[in-house]
Amino acid sequence: MRLLSKAYAATRQRLIKEQAWAEMPPAGDPDRLDAVRHLEAALPLAGGSHPSPGGTTATETLDTSYVAVVDEAGNGFSATPSDPNVDSPVVTGVGCVVSPRGSQGWLDPEHPSVVAPGKRPRLTPAPAMAFTGGRLFMPFGTPGGDVQQQAMLQVFLNITVFGMDPQPAIEAPRVASRSHPDSFWPHSIAPGKVEAERRIPRETRDALAALGHAVAEWPEWEWRAGAVCAVKVGPDATRWAGVDPRRGCHAIAR
Repeated sequence: MRLLSKAYAATRQRLIKEQAWAEMPPAGDPDRLDAVRHLEAALPLAGGSHPSPGGTTATETLDTSYVAVVDEAGNGFSATPSDPNVDSPVVTGVGCVVSPRGSQGWLDPEHPSVVAPGKRPRLTPAPAMAFTGGRLFMPFGTPGGDVQQQAMLQVFLNITVFGMDPQPAIEAPRVASRSHPDSFWPHSIAPGKVEAERRIPRETRDALAALGHAVAEWPEWEWRAGAVCAVKVGPDATRWAGVDPRRGCHAIAR
């Protein structure tokens, strides 16, 4: 049973509830369909008890980029360049640096995300290509660490479920959960915490709080909510580009 199988996804989907998890949710095991470990067993492996980081600024952390391209022939390209090497060791005599992405793994042999041979590395960069009916629908992605997939999913649903064009779908107010171990060392976790841009109505945020979520208010436009860029391709090959005003993004067509 593999990580991306629909059967395994169904076992994980059943764990999703409207109420907030009070602690660390149980880890999964894609090699065993019925293996959803007991919550108490997973708690000691949540990645440490470090408080969630705060007070960072854009100039301290903006090191990942994103690019989406669709050419004249309809070929798509999606990439999230990252891995800054400012703190990575250089291999003597080779001139190459060791990827710092090892910091997104665990060395605890009992941890579900322990670094081991044959395992798919757990990394944050997640450039995406969406297809429909066998044709390219949309390359899209964003920088933003653990917020990447969350921001991308919200934009994707805005377009595919709510019928929005890429630009308003990207500009729509956004939320992000911190109720999981941060991918970066020291793997901080903030159980139940969700951050929401101020443009989300107060009554909506209060409703989330009533479900047990610890709602923190972001400014109206928060750079940590990601910088999603996308190129939607219509059935007639028309292109719609969308870029995120939360960071320095640009759309170019010719």
